[in-house]
Amino acid sequence: MRTLELAGVAVPVIGQGTWRMGEDRSAHKFEVAALRQGIDLGMTLIDTAEMYAEGGAEEVVGEAIAGRRDQVFLVSKVYPHNASRKGIPQAIERSLRRMNTDYIDLYLLHWRGQYPLEETVEAFERLREEGKIGRWGVSNFDLDDMHELASVSPANACATNQVLYNLEERGIEFDLLPWSQQQRLPVMAYCPIGQGGHMLGNPALAQVAARHAASPAQVALAWLLRQDNVIAIPKAVRPEHVTLNAQAAQLKLDAADLTALDQAFRAPQRKQRLAMV
Repeated sequence: MRTLELAGVAVPVIGQGTWRMGEDRSAHKFEVAALRQGIDLGMTLIDTAEMYAEGGAEEVVGEAIAGRRDQVFLVSKVYPHNASRKGIPQAIERSLRRMNTDYIDLYLLHWRGQYPLEETVEAFERLREEGKIGRWGVSNFDLDDMHELASVSPANACATNQVLYNLEERGIEFDLLPWSQQQRLPVMAYCPIGQGGHMLGNPALAQVAARHAASPAQVALAWLLRQDNVIAIPKAVRPEHVTLNAQAAQLKLDAADLTALDQAFRAPQRKQRLAMV
């Protein structure tokens, strides 16, 4: 598995997402098994959040990493309404209990909320000093948000920005992505293969996949990972999908592939509002 540096640690360029995990008790054992399989295949970065199933996804993660905590780079996110000087320490304690661990490698503000960024940063920095987190970062921040964050944070304190980014949602390529790459700030792409399978049915994507004897989802992941400092965090539960995700890191697209995909999924020509789900 190819790696890049995130928060001072070498992490795989393809990790594992957990959105919608923990919502259905009948799927619990399959979700745990999928995450464990992913770890075995080198996808040792696991992303979750207190919002996902109101802590249910963190419980799935906790069971999946039991006995293997030192093999995993763990990312979780705090609700904006908990992102205060008082709320963050309480929120992280709940997350730590659910995942049965004493630290989180990377702790993110899920999106902007009512509390001043300066207050959230102060609380994050205190957690870092206490050893509860390795580093902190943000999610769903646009370029103006990142500029504001930089004005109230220690230099290079923010470790990542996790945003919606895939072939259908390329808005960040106009300004946020180039700025992030210039700053050498890793971008974590959530929903990297879209939602509901609509994107994966695109004929151009299918044709590129056929040329490489790959799946459309693998091509979508490879398209993201052709760039430096981008991490993809697809979610998978079925064993065959977990395997295909891990294998996508080895897929190399050529110029003709990229041209075909650019024609089918147009790059932004102007500033767009940051897409979120």
